[in-house]
Amino acid sequence: MYIYKDKKGQALLTNVSPKGTNFGKYTKQVKVTYYKNNASNNNDYSSNYGSNSYSNATASSSRSRDAYDSYIRASAARHGVDPALMKAMMHTESAFNPNARSPVGAQGLMQLMPATARRFSVSNPWNPAENIEGSAKYIAWLMRRFNGNVEHAVAGYNAGEGNVDKYGGIPPFKETRNYVKNVMSRYHTLYKTDAGLYGNAMSASNNAPTSSLRNVSYGTSNNNASISYSNVNANANQAYAALR
Repeated sequence: MYIYKDKKGQALLTNVSPKGTNFGKYTKQVKVTYYKNNASNNNDYSSNYGSNSYSNATASSSRSRDAYDSYIRASAARHGVDPALMKAMMHTESAFNPNARSPVGAQGLMQLMPATARRFSVSNPWNPAENIEGSAKYIAWLMRRFNGNVEHAVAGYNAGEGNVDKYGGIPPFKETRNYVKNVMSRYHTLYKTDAGLYGNAMSASNNAPTSSLRNVSYGTSNNNASISYSNVNANANQAYAALR
């Protein structure tokens, strides 16, 4: 977004750089927000978000950083979501604070907006089990929506799936780009290899899934890996019931 002013102080707001005689009087550039397209005019803003581009992340200092792992494991197993991705998102969203509330009204550990909570049948977003279950449903839905592209799903969680569609990838919003970078850095360097999040419920594999496994693709713009998760079993369902 460009903001220009003429000599009289009249402002012009536009999403393109003003050119031509019709814009001649707007000579003072006041502000430019968001990111310009690159030289090739490629609308896929995820081109620089491959797994190799993420720096090491700092571990959380929160005393409750591992308190919700059982909730994450149960909901992740139920909906075919990578538990490490969920924990990286929780770290970024709420810093593991179950009472976190954003200035715009996002609530709980994974910061569900009220409309999103209703959409995924979360009646009490302050209940960690319900909040995490709703978040897992939303992430699974986003992964299906964006054909397994984890970075686009993460961007959609932050900025809304409509903006990912609009920009053909990660939207050019500074907040969203930083969010994706932080989530993916934490995913790759803190939680992806955390055995406590997986146990026997997950096995990394590029082979075709057997009848007892559900294949979930976590390919990114530069990484087409896949991960296989065990189907939900009675123990996972009992764990979720106990958490509620």
